[in-house]
Parts: sequence; structure tokens; C-alpha cells
Amino acid sequence: MAEKNNNQYNADQIQVLEGFEAVRKRPGMYIGTTGPRGLHHLVYEIVDNSVDEALAGFCKKINVTINEDNSVTVVDDGRGMPVDMHPKMKIPAVEVIHTVLHAGGKFGGGGYKVSGGLHGVGASVVNALSTKMEVEIARDKKLYEIEFSRGKTTKKLKEIGESKHTGSKTTFWPDPEIFEETEFNYDTLQHRLREMAFLTKGIKITLEDKRPGRKKKETFHYEGGIKEFVKHLNTNKDAIHPDIMYFEYKDKSQEVEVAMQYTDNYNELLLSYANNINTTEGGAHMAGFKSALTRVINDYGKKSKIMKENESLSGEDVREGLTAVISVKLEQPQFEGQTKTKLGNSEMRGFVETSAASNIMAFLEENPKQAQSILGKCLQASRAREAARKARALVRRQTALQGLSLPGKLADCSEKDPALSEIFLVEGDSAGGSAKQGRDRKRQAVLPLRGKILNVEKARQDKMLNSDEIKNMITAFGCGIGEEFDINKLRYHKIIIMTDADVDGAHIRTLLLTFFYRYMTPLVEGGYVYAAQPPLFRVQKNKKTWYTYSDKEQEKLLKEIEDMPGKLEIQRYKGLGEMDFNQLWETTMDYNHRTMVQITVEDATAADEIFTTLMGDKVPPRKKFIEENAKYATLDI
Repeated sequence: MAEKNNNQYNADQIQVLEGFEAVRKRPGMYIGTTGPRGLHHLVYEIVDNSVDEALAGFCKKINVTINEDNSVTVVDDGRGMPVDMHPKMKIPAVEVIHTVLHAGGKFGGGGYKVSGGLHGVGASVVNALSTKMEVEIARDKKLYEIEFSRGKTTKKLKEIGESKHTGSKTTFWPDPEIFEETEFNYDTLQHRLREMAFLTKGIKITLEDKRPGRKKKETFHYEGGIKEFVKHLNTNKDAIHPDIMYFEYKDKSQEVEVAMQYTDNYNELLLSYANNINTTEGGAHMAGFKSALTRVINDYGKKSKIMKENESLSGEDVREGLTAVISVKLEQPQFEGQTKTKLGNSEMRGFVETSAASNIMAFLEENPKQAQSILGKCLQASRAREAARKARALVRRQTALQGLSLPGKLADCSEKDPALSEIFLVEGDSAGGSAKQGRDRKRQAVLPLRGKILNVEKARQDKMLNSDEIKNMITAFGCGIGEEFDINKLRYHKIIIMTDADVDGAHIRTLLLTFFYRYMTPLVEGGYVYAAQPPLFRVQKNKKTWYTYSDKEQEKLLKEIEDMPGKLEIQRYKGLGEMDFNQLWETTMDYNHRTMVQITVEDATAADEIFTTLMGDKVPPRKKFIEENAKYATLDI
């Protein structure tokens, strides 16, 4: 795809679309959020520029370093940013790239044929949101440097020496006035950089953490590209056929690459990318792939007599247990959807559908034994789906017979506006009783859960729908599950998991989250799911009462009140059932004083990996995960 003959990357290819705007006043518009996601986005913006050099065929290595002072340095061996004068702006091109919004080689200037990045606003936005930014450029056997701060140039471009190499080096310090938190998370960066390396086969991306006590270094380099990506995603799953299906197809202005493999899981994991941007909401390329897959598997099943003429598999059936990566590259991507992560270019649908259909069919015909395993899996899924459909119909029929009555254990709230209503899922009857007594009856509903719910990671939908606790939740929420899920029918906009602060409580919370993530994904993605934070200690002295939520907080409080004369009484809560309804209200349910954690999904692949590891059938990956993460656990022995 990359055009290697265009080595003329200079100032007249840097096109200016509009003047520098107040990014600092509305950072969310440019990086989505000023929370951790937005902070890490700054790194991706700079790395994207280096990856664009790689896509164009000029860059082989990218090094990302978290420095001791928590600044980040990104170095590449590309051509180096242009330093010649910009014809219109009359300043060096590198200064235009960093101080003019919407300036870059990505806006039809011929600098790049295909590029990722956030619509090419990268470097200037990172500059606007950093207290300091240093850029070094090696180009034309010379070395240059320039400095910026909060969108402005603080040191003009100057030549500082000679260089035998070419490339760009950027170091930036995120602005604490903008970001809630300026500390970078190694694992977050590792996840995205590994993904970038999978998507750009052959590139070498190194990540290093130089901070004291956290020193670490890894290199991501995959000659197999997305084929190795699928292999990585299926590490903790059992594949049902040995070969990963892979194909790539390109014409003059676009290309598609697909890698896929079926596993014995019940969930699908389909990841799609356009110019290396993760299109989490799918779009034209994903629609083309899904349509081709359903048609081809049905055609092959009938042609090979594995299926009867009147049998038909649905899209859901042919995707059960499938792990697939669909990556397209195109010149003018149009992104739509709420978070600008849906590919809108309609021509990509036909392009992907045609190439996917012929390549998948060729694989099935050339590998009859593997094809048989795949068809067997799809037919099994179809039968289970039919059983699940009957189970769902039964649940619906029972509900209708009961006159739309809600589960008997549910203490509902009187508020009819879902945006003002919340439901507490409480472990055990005694805590459920306290919660029912202590709640605000107008806006808070309580559903007690008995024991541990079914682990849905190991059960198909039909078995899951036989579980009373799960049926009660589905009925109470009102929004259905799976393909029938409708967020508009959700009866509560806050679903709050309230479990004991012990190992059992954590397990119940994980079982519930597995159910929500696998069958009601939009609940988690939309930020409707929360975990309540009940206190660990109740401290009394001089007729005053305090609640603390961690050992650290407890130590701090005891130091603060040690000089107050009077008898000190400390109660450590072993579970929610030990609190009376007043204490439960004021510590965990009262809107004004409670602390809650909103459950979010930063990354679908990370979530899939964790649920498969923790809740799936394979024991060794779970053991390894526990060994590596035990140091973060708080045990009450």
C-alpha cells in the first residue's frame, strides 16, 4: 500500500486547514477525555506519526520511553520531520506541524497516502496540552532542535550538529492543569503498542519504563502481523482447527487483511481497524466481513452435504467462538458514530465482502477436515440458540402470565424515570434486608442474590437461562440480553454491585461482571455498572464516629485522632450483614457520602483476555495471572 517512491516529504506538503484553536479550553473535543484515557492518547498521537512513516515505508523502529520524571520520549528512524520554510506560513514546517491545528502531512498534501492518527491533529494537540515539548530532528546529515510549551514555540528551530541517521525524537511533559492524573500506566501503553506492532507487520516497537522501582523493557515485533495477533488473542483458548485463516487483498487505493480462527468458546471476538485506528463500533468493513462469512458457511455446508437443504445458520451461529481481526487501509477514511470509531466509507463493504467470500470459501474447500470442525461448531451453536430461544420465550411467557410482575425478591423503587433510578444487587438475605430498610424507596431498588451466580463463561445461553438468579436480573433490568438487548428499555441507569469486601465478595462481583460483559455489553460500555465501596472500619471516640475504607485510610485517621482523650472503639466489618440499616445507608448508599467505582471497558481485547483467563476452562493461565497479580491483592486473614 505504501508508496516508496515519494521521498519528497517537505514543507509544501504540509497543508494548513485552520488556525490554532483553544484546545486547552475544550481538550475533550480533541482527545476524548482529560482522564487516564486522554493522557495516554497523547502518546498514541506521537507514535501514530511514526507509524505513518512506517506505513509509507520509511521507518523500521520506534522507541517509547517513560522517563524518570514521568515525561515520555518517542524516537523513530523515519525521514525526520521537514525543517524547510513553509511557503504560506513563513516559518519552518516542523513549527507549523506543532503550532497550527490541523496541519500535517495527512491533509491531502501528498506526504502520506494512508495515515492513522486522530485526523492528523496529533502533534499540535499534544503540544497544546503539555507544559513542555522538545523535538529533535535528524535530516539531510544535520541535527536540529526546537522547543514548545502549551501550544507556543519557546525556542526557535536551530541546527545543533551533524547526524549520520535520519528520524524524529519527541519528548513531552503532560500539563497537570489539564489532566486529572499525569502518571502514565505501563500496562495501558504496552497493550496499545503491542496492538500497533501486530497491525504493522515487521515494525519494531520498544517500550521502556525508567521510573525507579518499575524498570522494565519490552520489544514488540511481529513478522506475521495480524496472524500472530489472532494467535496471541487465542493463547488461553482451545482452537478447534489448527490453521489460522489469513488473506490480504489490495487494489490501487485500498487494501484489506483478515486473520481468523475458531475456538471452543461461546463468545465471539471480532476486532476491526481502519488505518490502524480501532473501529470499536465496526462499520462498513465489519458489515462486509460478517455478511460474507454467513453466506459462505451456509453455501459450503449445503454444497458439502454437512447441512440439509432446508437448514440455515444465522450470523450469530457462524460467529460463535470466532476470533477475527479485520484491518483495512484506505485513503480518505470517514469516521462516524458517537465516539468517531465507526467506519462510514460505504465502498469498503463490497470490497471486503467480495474478497472475504472468495478467500474463506477457498480455505474451506482446500481444508475439508478443518471445514468440518468449523461447520460442526456452527451447527452446535445453532441448536443451542434454538434451545435458548425457547428458554427466552418461556421467561417472557412466565413474565406475561404474571402480568409483567417483577421478581418476588425485588424491592422496587417508585421513581419511573430510569435516569433517576438505581438498583443494588446485594449478596445474601441479611445484607439484602438491611439494604431494603435503609434505602431511599423513591429512587433505590434492591435485589438480593442468593449465593454465587452461574459462571456464564463456561455455559451456553440455554443453560444460563435456567438460572433463577440470572432470570431475576434480566426481568428486573427489563432490557433483554444478547442480540435482543435494548438499552432504551433499561429500568435503572445505575446498576450497583454491593458485595462484601472479602474474597467471596470479589468472586461474586467477577461472576456478575462476566455476565454483564458477555450478554449485556452496552451496560458496561455505557458506564451503567458500578461497584459499591462499603467501609472496612467503624471508629468511635468522644461520641464521634468515622468510617474508613482501606487500611491506609485507617492508619491515617488513627494518627489524626490519637491526641483526642477518650475511649477508642474500632469495629472491623467482616461483611455487609454486620451493619445495621442506618450504617449501610450513611456509608454505602447515601448519595452525598458514598464512594462508588464506575466499571468501564477501556479495551475490548484486554477485557476478553481477563474474562477468558479468570473465568474460562484453562487452569495454567489463571494460575499464572494470580501469581503475577497476587501482590496487588488485599487479604483479610
